[in-house]
Amino acid sequence: MKLRLQWKWMVSFTFLLVLLLMIQGYLLSFLKKSFLLSSLLSLIILIPLAYFLVRFLTHPILEVTQKAIQLVSGTLNREVQINSKDELGSLSKAIGEMGIQLRNKIEEISKEKDYLQTILKGMMEGVLVVDGRGRILMVNDALRNLLSFSSDVADKMPLEVIRNAELEAAITSVVREGKNKVLELNVTVPGGRILEVNVVGILPSSNSTGTDGEGIRGAIAVFHDITRLKELEIIRQDFVANVSHELRTPLTTIKGYAETLLEGALKEDVAFQFVQVIKRHTDRLTKIVEDLLMLSKIESKEFQLKIEFISLPDFINDVIDFVKEAAEKKEISISQSKITPSQAVGADRNYLEQIFINLLDNAIKYTHEGGKVTISAIEKDKREIQFSIEDDGMGIPREDIPRIFERFYRVDKGRSQELGGTGLGLSIVKHLVQAHGGRVWVESQLGEGSTFYFTLPIFP
Repeated sequence: MKLRLQWKWMVSFTFLLVLLLMIQGYLLSFLKKSFLLSSLLSLIILIPLAYFLVRFLTHPILEVTQKAIQLVSGTLNREVQINSKDELGSLSKAIGEMGIQLRNKIEEISKEKDYLQTILKGMMEGVLVVDGRGRILMVNDALRNLLSFSSDVADKMPLEVIRNAELEAAITSVVREGKNKVLELNVTVPGGRILEVNVVGILPSSNSTGTDGEGIRGAIAVFHDITRLKELEIIRQDFVANVSHELRTPLTTIKGYAETLLEGALKEDVAFQFVQVIKRHTDRLTKIVEDLLMLSKIESKEFQLKIEFISLPDFINDVIDFVKEAAEKKEISISQSKITPSQAVGADRNYLEQIFINLLDNAIKYTHEGGKVTISAIEKDKREIQFSIEDDGMGIPREDIPRIFERFYRVDKGRSQELGGTGLGLSIVKHLVQAHGGRVWVESQLGEGSTFYFTLPIFP
C-alpha cells in the first residue's frame, strides 16, 4: 500500500519549515531585525497558515472518526464520502462497506426476530426460554394467558414464576447436561391445569462453543395443556366401566334364569315368570344398544337434520299424546303455558319429538303421584324459542347438576334402574339440541322439582 497520507504530512511540514526559515531570513537580512524578533514575527505570520493547512489535512480524519463512532453506536445513516486516494480514502471505503453489511445484517436479524415473534404469538402451546444461567429470557403470550403471568418475568428463575420444583430441576438438568426432558405438571391456577412439558437444550451455532463451555446456551420448555385430554380419558374410562356394568347386570340375570330353565324349571309353574324376566331384561339390553347407536349416529359426520316448519301448538299436543298413558297411571297432569298459536320453530320433527319425549318421560318418572308437569315456550329476541319442562318431583342434588347430561350418569342409580332408565336419555337430548344449534340446561332443588330448559332457533 502506498503511504500517501504520510507523504502529505511530510511535505506540509517541510513546506512550513522552509517558509518559516525564509521569512526569518528576510527579516534578519533585509529589515535588520534581531533574531528573537525575527523568529517571533515569523511564527506570528506562519501560525494562521499552519492552522488552515493542518485543518485541511485533519478534516478527513475527523470525519472518518465521527462516522466510525456512528457505526459503532448503530446510528450511521449514510456512507462516508472521502474523495481521496490515500489511506483515508481506503479507510472510508472500508467503513462504508462495513456500514452496508451491518445494516443488511441488522435488517436480516430484525426480520428473523419478527418472524420468530409471529410464530410464538401464533402458537397455542406455551413457550418459555431460559439462558445458560437458567434465567428466563422470554415467554410467549400463550403461556402468559395459561398461567396468568405478570408482564415482567425476564431474568427471573422459573421457580419464581412457576412454583414447581420438578420443572426447575428439569430445566437445570437440561442446561447442564443437554439431555431432553418430558414431564407432567399439575398447576394450581384457577380451574386447575394439567400440563405436559417438553424441555430441550439450545445448542450453540457452528462457530460458537456455548456460554458455559459445555455446548449448551440455554433451554426451551414447551407447555402443552392436556387438561381436556385427561378429562376425556376419564370420561372414556367411566363410559367403558358404565357400559360394562349396564350390560353385565341384565346379561347376568338372563344367563341365570336361562340356566335355571335348562336345568329342569321349564316344566314348572315358575317357567312363565322366568321367561317374562328374561324378556324384560332383553328389552332393556335392546334399549341400551339402541340409545348407544343413536348417540353414535348423532356424533358421526354423516349425521344430518331434516329441518322443517313445525307449528308448536299442534306439535306439543301430539307429544303429550305419546306420554299420556304413563302420566294417567300416576295421575299426573300435563299442562301448557305461554304457547301461542303462531309460534313455530325450524327443527327435525322426529328428533324434536325424541327430545320432548325423553324429557317428559323423565319428568313423569321422577314426579310423585298426583303431581304436575308444565310445558312452556317463550320467544327470545325474535331469534330463538326457549322451551321448559317443569315438574314438582323429587328434584336433583346441587352437586349432581353439572354431570346430569353425561352418559350413564344417574342421581339415584337404584331408583333409575328400577324405573327402567338406561342413563342415556339426557345425553341424547343434549346432543340433539346442540345439533339443532341450541343449548340445554337444568335448574333444580332437591325435594322441590326440576325445570329442564332448551333453546331452538326460530324457523326463518
